[in-house]
Amino acid sequence: MHRKNEGAVTEYRMTGKLFVLSGPSGAGKGTLREHALNDIPNLKYSISCTTRHPRDGETDGVEYRFITREKFKEGISQNLFLEYAHVHEDFYGTLKQDVVNELNAGKNVLLEIDIQGALQVKAKMPEALLVFVDVPSVEELERRLRNRHTESEESLRVRLKNAIIEREQKDKYDYVIVNDDLENACKELREIFTKS
Repeated sequence: MHRKNEGAVTEYRMTGKLFVLSGPSGAGKGTLREHALNDIPNLKYSISCTTRHPRDGETDGVEYRFITREKFKEGISQNLFLEYAHVHEDFYGTLKQDVVNELNAGKNVLLEIDIQGALQVKAKMPEALLVFVDVPSVEELERRLRNRHTESEESLRVRLKNAIIEREQKDKYDYVIVNDDLENACKELREIFTKS
């Protein structure tokens, strides 16, 4: 795993606000994101790029932009990413121009990205608000991941190991939401997005 920071992003006027949502796999980030996008006007989701294969039911350009490793590495060499990371054996990243265009148009932008990427964004755009979505316990996290039926046993072990490391980073975030009750977690997130 590695990080890369090409310095602060200077080509934006920040008329919109940038929010970053992250946390362990299985914490419920995607569900909270969907509720926020449905409930909060003027909030735009920025779709990340990834080199991983689509899961059943995922569509290119909806959940992610699914691209090849070669194309992703091209984007890195051309400094096209606001952030990127190598996670769970695949690359994930956010195209800088996507975010800048929305912010300059006065939209509030939501990124759902991993911790490596979130910290890169904060370094480049300090005004960004980072929200960490946590679970009550690692045992609960394992139960949720198993119930998804999307991971092999090996992949599940990797995600649980990473989750323990990721949870140690939550003090670097502006806000932490423990997703033990979906309704309450949605309410907390809405308050953060609308009152910040």
